[in-house]
Amino acid sequence: MKTIKLEVTIDEANLILEGLGLLPFARVYGLVAKIQQQAQEQVNGENLSGSEPQVEKTVQALKN
Repeated sequence: MKTIKLEVTIDEANLILEGLGLLPFARVYGLVAKIQQQAQEQVNGENLSGSEPQVEKTVQALKN
């Protein structure tokens, strides 16, 4: 399958995750996990304060 790369802000990523949260979790959990993983890889290097990235917080909220 072909892939594409998107560049979005953290707020935009959270909006995407919020929208995915409106769909059945069983249908979107793989995509949510993929977004979470890629965001963590990119944000962790910049996250020097040790606080949890905002995307991670949004993903956790979707799971609850």
